[in-house]
Amino acid sequence: MRIFESIPDLREQVLNWRMQGLKVGFVPTMGNLHAGHLSLVSLLQTQCDKVIVSIFVNPMQFGPNEDYERYPRTFQADQQQLNTVNADAIFVPTVEQMYPHGLLQTVISVPYSLTGLLEGAIRPGHFDGVSTVVAKLFNMVQPDLAAFGQKDYQQLRVIQTMVDELTIPVTLVAAPISRAEDGLALSSRNKYLSVEQRAIAPKLNTVLLDIAQALKSGNRDFKALTKVGIESLLLEGFDAVDYLQICDPLTLLNSTPNQSKFVILAVASFGNTRLLDNVLLS
Repeated sequence: MRIFESIPDLREQVLNWRMQGLKVGFVPTMGNLHAGHLSLVSLLQTQCDKVIVSIFVNPMQFGPNEDYERYPRTFQADQQQLNTVNADAIFVPTVEQMYPHGLLQTVISVPYSLTGLLEGAIRPGHFDGVSTVVAKLFNMVQPDLAAFGQKDYQQLRVIQTMVDELTIPVTLVAAPISRAEDGLALSSRNKYLSVEQRAIAPKLNTVLLDIAQALKSGNRDFKALTKVGIESLLLEGFDAVDYLQICDPLTLLNSTPNQSKFVILAVASFGNTRLLDNVLLS
């Protein structure tokens, strides 16, 4: 497994693979890897000849009061994990490479109708940071396929919209949410949880599955379903529920009773630790 810090060196390697007729897959990450990240590598290995993983903690997607400085940097452990799944390369750009002009940056903004709700309403500018860094990474790596987990469902929709509208020549692969045995969605931020909080955390998925079952049974009282869900999460011991909504899977606008496809999106928190989860129904 090779480690690249230079964009020209990485591109030379990708070009060499392409000249051999090989298909290149890409997994963009912020490091602090867990089994969910590794599953993305394994998924792409079934569709590609070579897989590159990037590790870059992107300052542009963190708000002023968020955890950029304390976000875990665990490169040695990440490298060891990627070796176990036989990733072919790691790309580790610096902040200076990614943003060579400081604050004077071209920003990629997906329409506000998609980025201004849910996470975007709580974290203004977050998705501009996501779409900008992913566009830059796609240009640097130039992959054939790129894999993203569905846990960050809104992020996935934002990136798909960007790829479609800018006609970026990459195929996105959406992977199912990786979960612990008790149902908790895997996340780098789970390690912030205390023992007591970790025991409560799987209840988030339980509440979403209960709502999904009600929808399958024909219940279309969205307001009542989400109200009961929020109350249940607070009673279970979560400090707050940022949102719990039943949405259209494409637009992420609130669902209407005549729909047959739904995504149930939620964020519940313990202090400053926010847990994201969702359930997709079609």
